Amino acid sequence: MSSEITDTGKKKDRIAVAMSGGVDSSVAAAILVEEGYDVVGLTMQLYDHGEATARSKTCCAGQDIYDARRVADKLGIPHYVLDYEERFNKDVIAPFAQSYLHGETPIPCILCNQTVKFRDLIDAAKGIGASALATGHYIKRGVGPDGPKLERALDRNRDQSYFLFATTRKQLDYLRFPLGDLPKSETRILAEKYGLQVAEKPDSQDICFVPTGSYSEIVRKVGGRDHTKGQFIHVNGHDMGMHEGIENYTVGQRRGLGLGGEKAPLYVIAVNPENRDVIVGPKSALEKCNVLLRELNWIGPGKTIPSNGMAITARVRNTHEPVSAVVYPSSNHGKARVLFEEALFGVSPGQACVFYDEDTVLGGGWIVNEGVNAIVPHNKRSEVLTTTSR
Repeated sequence: MSSEITDTGKKKDRIAVAMSGGVDSSVAAAILVEEGYDVVGLTMQLYDHGEATARSKTCCAGQDIYDARRVADKLGIPHYVLDYEERFNKDVIAPFAQSYLHGETPIPCILCNQTVKFRDLIDAAKGIGASALATGHYIKRGVGPDGPKLERALDRNRDQSYFLFATTRKQLDYLRFPLGDLPKSETRILAEKYGLQVAEKPDSQDICFVPTGSYSEIVRKVGGRDHTKGQFIHVNGHDMGMHEGIENYTVGQRRGLGLGGEKAPLYVIAVNPENRDVIVGPKSALEKCNVLLRELNWIGPGKTIPSNGMAITARVRNTHEPVSAVVYPSSNHGKARVLFEEALFGVSPGQACVFYDEDTVLGGGWIVNEGVNAIVPHNKRSEVLTTTSR
């Protein structure tokens, strides 16, 4: 744990800690206090709407702010609440809604890390004279030939590297992660050792600003479109009737389609936001050999992906283990093409594709919605490479 912090300077340096009110960030703060740092707790107020503030499985709500303050009092450290509600609406909630309307499946936690956490909160930490910002994420920060680097956490079941792929080198230079070498079970033990009131608090599970669990309700409210109904179209071209709105469907979905009459179960294969078609078909139609990525973030060796490509392992969902792949840069700035060694199922536009070299995070990007015709067999890889100019 100490080695994670030593390059910030001498003991008694000021370190800001992002305190969400949960057990992880609380223990991170306690560890730094025990190690002798001048610790200041920073908590973000991201929203304030009724039911969310009363639920125990969401973060950054009223109860969580209260819990963070109690922990800070227990540790004897200053604690400040930062009102980021307007920024959170603009940078996280609104893009979340628009992503569904564009036929994508968004990951708001990554957007939150990109914006209010690792942009605005870093600025706030610097504003109070902190030499670093520490968080309760389960990920490790190392130092290599190119500077600071991200590595997967010791506890693979808690590893959050997928959600942090968009972290920049500049941000990494300032960030610290005290829990990277701890299993979650030990974090709970430490919380009890430090006498923290949140030692038994359940982990956050829901998307914090969707307290009812209804994504479509948020999309209609924030996205400003009430009429997104359209047609179910089978991959073979025939019309299968009306659906209730593209925001209700994501690639790979099987349940809740309300469609029958086929020999094999039907899945959502693609969502067309332009004409509001939802393309359905058998599971085999979900095979994906490659993906185009936008908004590429590279923190691997060198300044960017080598022009002739690079062998990596790639992760297309947080719940999936990395698989062998090759990533190629695109002549279109900020894009890349990833070719998987074996075809994958359940690859959704709007999700992240994260690159690894063993345990080191190399970066990643957002999967582009290329439509139902983007499935390319492995025996046509040479043809795929020409699309990197897109």
